[in-house]
Amino acid sequence: MTERKRRPEAIGKIVASVIDRSGIGQRIEQAGIIPEWRQLVGPQIAAVTSPQSISANGTLFVRVTTNAWANELSMLEPELLKSLNRKPERAPVKKIRWMLGQP
Repeated sequence: MTERKRRPEAIGKIVASVIDRSGIGQRIEQAGIIPEWRQLVGPQIAAVTSPQSISANGTLFVRVTTNAWANELSMLEPELLKSLNRKPERAPVKKIRWMLGQP
């Protein structure tokens, strides 16, 4: 019985396979919301907010300049979630956590 020799695989292909199996790829795609924030929410909201991070369970943490803005944005959360979740390949943002502080 002879052993069958395997051809070497490209490192990029191996890394891509590990990322796909681990679910990291979906988290990386989900984190893409942060650099796209201004386009997703518009310049007025982007001027008073700054996305900080997103958890594995889909909670997006966003800094907001004032309590008044935090209250207004919490009322707009359903519309904001629709905008943030337009890409079907991206794991959805389920909740936004507004944190007071300078963006």
